[in-house]
Amino acid sequence: MNLEARTVAAMILIYCKAHHAPGGGLCPDCADLMGYAGRRIEKCPFGAGKPVCNQCTVHCYKPDMRERIREVMRYAGPRMLAYHPVLAVRHLLRSRRKTSNIER
Repeated sequence: MNLEARTVAAMILIYCKAHHAPGGGLCPDCADLMGYAGRRIEKCPFGAGKPVCNQCTVHCYKPDMRERIREVMRYAGPRMLAYHPVLAVRHLLRSRRKTSNIER
């Protein structure tokens, strides 16, 4: 699993534990979202040079899934530093990096 996928998976887990499955694991909706996000990351046209999603010019999520992942990121993003500090710092560094996106 690449770094982007691990970061998204960690965020979904934080969100799900707080909102749906406090006992651990993922609820079916969050498991579906994690699978969908993983497939989208795998098929990203930028490959290893992938920018963070909010800086990308290619919106590969369906509108309903995009809204769900935004909700997850709004909640889990600020909490990442406490739960997964290394992933959080790496994500912040990637978001500051200049990337060239393919125009569609």
